[in-house]
Amino acid sequence: MTEPRIDEAQRVRAWRLLAANPVTVVSAVILVAVAVIALTASWIAPYGVNDVDVPQALQPPNGAHWLGTDELGRDVLSRVLVAVQASMRVAVISVTFAAVVGITLGVLAGYRGGWLDTVVMRIVDVMFAFPVLLLALAIVAILGPGLTTTILAIGVVYTPIFARVARASTLSVRVEPYVAVSRTMGTGSGYILRRHILPNITGPLIVQTSLSLAFAILSEAALSFLGLGLQPPQPSLGRMIFDSQGFVTLAWWMAVFPGIAIFVIVLAFNLLGDGLRDVLDPKQRTMIEARREQR
Repeated sequence: MTEPRIDEAQRVRAWRLLAANPVTVVSAVILVAVAVIALTASWIAPYGVNDVDVPQALQPPNGAHWLGTDELGRDVLSRVLVAVQASMRVAVISVTFAAVVGITLGVLAGYRGGWLDTVVMRIVDVMFAFPVLLLALAIVAILGPGLTTTILAIGVVYTPIFARVARASTLSVRVEPYVAVSRTMGTGSGYILRRHILPNITGPLIVQTSLSLAFAILSEAALSFLGLGLQPPQPSLGRMIFDSQGFVTLAWWMAVFPGIAIFVIVLAFNLLGDGLRDVLDPKQRTMIEARREQR
């Protein structure tokens, strides 16, 4: 028995469904723009992020400072751009770490089973017993605040999520007939994992990656807001919101624009994840196509 493959027609159908969803398309466009900003923020920022100009402090949005200035006269637009760059860097690196470690452990646990599965899942269950932010706070409190610690903390707390998703997907693929046939023929485990397991579990993992990036942005902002994430003079969206607390009635723009940046990025990642789930999940794709045919 051969392994089912996604033919070109199915791939084209999936892309058409994705492109036909305006919410997903808009989310993807926003994230592309955010990625461009993250790569070029240091060049396109109109002012230095730490250029102090006290006489221009607490200026509302105007022609010289499109998003206004903060209590030290620093340009809010420049700081938001560089803060988005920092947040995306933290999110991408930490989620990549979580995905690599979590998927490796989850696939091995689901495929091997036995004591390895028991040990990995018990560790995952223990980590799931703690709220994500609380566990991240504990790690940062032990290791000390900073960029590297923030990346490590967020990566560690999201590793169990990838491990559980990878294990569940592996368990469903492991019992497929083509995997059993490969085992019967004496095919090595490494080949089976590369050829049969990993290609067939990428859908849920891609969706989980998109959602994890959104929550990583929130986690970094929360840690920085509490003073345990990125440290000054490095701009951070969470830290900017924290610094604006004493000026809410005088300079609303200090909190509003960093908050809008967080909201837009997180919402775009979540909506993109929903769109990818609809396309990559065969059941969801079939339901969407059926509804469209009825209309």
